[in-house]
Amino acid sequence: MNTPNDSALEKHFASMSRRNFLRGLGACIALPAFGSMMPTRLFAADPALQFATTATGAPLRTAFVSFPNGAIPSRWWPEGGLTDFRFSATLRPLESMRKHFQVLGGLAHANANPGNDGGGDHARGNSVFLTGVRLNKSATDVRAGISIDQVIANHVGHLTRFPSLELTCDSGRKSADCDSGYSCAYQYNVSWQSPTTPMTPEANPRLVFERLFGAGAHGERAANAQRRMMDRRSVLDFVINDARRLQSRLDATDRSKLDQYLTGVRDIEARIQKAERFGANVDPDQKTPSGIPALQAEYVELMYDMMLLAFKTDSTRVATFILGHDGDNRSFSEIGISEGHHDLSHHQNNQERVDKVAQIDRWYAEQFGKFLQKMEATPDVDGNSLLHNSRIIYGSGNADGNRHTHENLPLLLAGGGGGLLTGGRYVQHGNQPMSNLFLTLADQAGVKDLERFGDSTARLTNV
Repeated sequence: MNTPNDSALEKHFASMSRRNFLRGLGACIALPAFGSMMPTRLFAADPALQFATTATGAPLRTAFVSFPNGAIPSRWWPEGGLTDFRFSATLRPLESMRKHFQVLGGLAHANANPGNDGGGDHARGNSVFLTGVRLNKSATDVRAGISIDQVIANHVGHLTRFPSLELTCDSGRKSADCDSGYSCAYQYNVSWQSPTTPMTPEANPRLVFERLFGAGAHGERAANAQRRMMDRRSVLDFVINDARRLQSRLDATDRSKLDQYLTGVRDIEARIQKAERFGANVDPDQKTPSGIPALQAEYVELMYDMMLLAFKTDSTRVATFILGHDGDNRSFSEIGISEGHHDLSHHQNNQERVDKVAQIDRWYAEQFGKFLQKMEATPDVDGNSLLHNSRIIYGSGNADGNRHTHENLPLLLAGGGGGLLTGGRYVQHGNQPMSNLFLTLADQAGVKDLERFGDSTARLTNV
């Protein structure tokens, strides 16, 4: 099915041969610093074709990074005013990057509160984080809501090889009931394509890399990906031809079953056609990751690098990254903490346990700071940095892990949004739904006619 903007795209490229178009697009993706070869400049020239682009025509990237179990509030929140604030212990590792992000105070997720549903704050903290809706409490009847990353991806995803990218550092997952009667689908996902369909994140950096760029060593990946695509095309042609021969011999019930099957086949075919439209795979000059590193710091850094690479090569413009699901109980022996994170978060004001949780909070902030530094050091197609042309939410669906609160969530908004966002500030928004922020982010991405989202009450201003 054509998108509403296919005809406009065809007019832009009607005068260009397919070979030249693919060569130009492939070059701009593989070498994103060559701004003069970037097709999105064509998009920026026509208001009808502006999707997730900045004023300069560079892609506008959007990412959501979640950390588990809330934070120690007294160690998280800065002291002082709008621009003269002083970082507290947890955020102090981000001091050198302060002009590139703002601390957001006063945002809440009321639908993550217990209400009549009782326990399950970790499941709610995860799946309400980007949806803003009330979850159906059940281990089998899963119903959440579409998440804001997928709203944006539905609008801009046709411009890149992958509409969105979902990452996690949870290498082990459970099924059935995970938290006080809530399905594990809630516990391990923040991205939802629909109320019943979570976007399962990938935990293995090698598989992420091969999905983005193909298998094999540098110099082999594009050809390997092309061979796989042609093999799939051959199989699909055979399946469709075989199905046509069968159709006349089937009764109505079986023809209905066959139609459902062919719908899935056509979806795969459409994805292959999309891959063909974008030309040869990008082939970064670096080794394919060997798998999940033993050290957690290396694991987190590698997954951040996968997200950076995906943005740098314009493989996608929307990503989510779960550093650990809410309720995560991993220990941090690398920084001398042998107890589980979740266990420690119920510290009951024991000072030793509070100090250890704050140390974990700071560790997560340090990893995020390294990612921001890399984004700022990476030039984009318009001469600005990759960070300047991004919006990155960093935060948790729980506020105080000891009390399981969901008001005044610990949140940062990093990046310049292509010039739309103002960093270096500590902005207190009173008591507003976090969904108000999502409406603003959707507006910036060019999503039209989104009047409400989750429990929103208005657009968030002063960002």
